[in-house]
Formats: sequence, C-alpha cells, structure tokens
Amino acid sequence: MAIVCKSAAEIEKMRRSGHIVRQVLDLVSAMVAPGVTTMDLERAAEKRIRELGGKPAFKGYYDYPCVLCTSINQEVVHGIPSETRRLAAGDIVSIDCGVVLDGYYGDSAVTVPVGEISPEVRKLVEVTQESLQRGIAAARPGARVGDIGASVQQFVEAAGFSVVREFVGHGIGTKLHEDPQVPNYGTRDQGPKLKEGMVIAIEPMVNAGVASVRVLEDKWTAVTQDGKPSAHFEHCVAVTKDGPVILTE
Repeated sequence: MAIVCKSAAEIEKMRRSGHIVRQVLDLVSAMVAPGVTTMDLERAAEKRIRELGGKPAFKGYYDYPCVLCTSINQEVVHGIPSETRRLAAGDIVSIDCGVVLDGYYGDSAVTVPVGEISPEVRKLVEVTQESLQRGIAAARPGARVGDIGASVQQFVEAAGFSVVREFVGHGIGTKLHEDPQVPNYGTRDQGPKLKEGMVIAIEPMVNAGVASVRVLEDKWTAVTQDGKPSAHFEHCVAVTKDGPVILTE
C-alpha cells in the first residue's frame, strides 16, 4: 500500500478543489424540491463546475456517465441522474460530487430531504451526518484507520442503524481513489497509521435496516437489500499536527 502524504501547498490545492465541490453541492441542495428531476441537478452542477474552472471527476470515470451521483431513498450510492426521475415530497436524495482542479481532487456528499420527511428518516439523516463528524474527529496523527471506522460504526449501531460494508472511504489526492481504504466500521488501533499530510475521504453510508446492498442492472446504482432508506455524507479531511482539517467545507 502506497500512502501519499501531501505538502502544505498540495493540501492548499485540494482545499481549492474542495471549495468548488462545496459550492456545487450548496447550489444543487438548494434546488431540491418536489417535481425537480435528478437531471436538473446534474445540469446545474456541471455548469457550475465549469464556471468555477474545475473539471468533473466522476464523468467518464470507469465510464460513469454523469458529474453527480444522485441516490434516492433506498439507493445507497452511485444513482445515475435521469430526465424522468422526479423528486417527491418525503424522499431523501444523496448527492455525491467530485471535482479536479490543477490536478488535485475534491469529493463530498450530502443527503438532502425533499420537503417534509418522516421522523424516522430524519433521524437516519442526522445520525449519518453526526457519524461523519465522529469519524473526522478520530483522524489525528498517530491514530489508525480502524479508529475512524470504529467511531462511525459505534455511533451508528447505538442509534439502531447499520453501516454499509461494500463501499468505503478512501485516500484522495492526484487520483480520486488512493490508499488507504477507509471503512466505516472497524476495530480501534487496527489498520494503517494516520500520518501528518495524509488526505482521506471519510464517507459513512448508513442504512435504516440491514447493512447488505445489491447493485442494479445499470451496473452502478447500489440499493439496500431490504428496500429501506439509506443516507450518505462525505468530506475530504487532511490529517495535520493540529488535528483534522476539513477541505470540503
């Protein structure tokens, strides 16, 4: 495993790509409303990325067709934007966006409610978002990747939800996916040691029901095995001597 530590100048470049991702996610999150199609979000995102001088990271990656992943309700990740898929009141939509700027990647995801959502689904979204913060807090020099996963998993499972195993966070830098893998489950004091200059994408994917997922015939969209909803949040985080620094805020 070749883990690349970044210089302060490289982290600053990643902060700039992360800032574009955040602006795009803020824009499309504000558009989320009943009747909006996921392709409406896609078009707005692509336009904004280009206006800000970035390039979409996902489009063409392993032949993925779009700049966003838009995953609704029981869709966990990698939902493909569609002209015909309209958001409805009570849905949640997870929006994942990646950008490359000056050769460095940024990657972040949010889950957005469509109008009023049920208390159970609201709890799922809030727990997933908080579990990301717990994972980020564990990303300190000298800790291990397992400390991040354990922090996420313990919080999620204590709330009665389950952590997806098939998809994990990852290192990020001049490639979208670098070493190490960063699972959202694990054992403290296990896994690669975190060092100053590492940049990782931490991204809990949390299911209301069982942890298991399956991939649909489009070869991309992953859905929960039991059809219950799933939420997803992601930030890119630099490990620094002063603690974790979020690059996608």
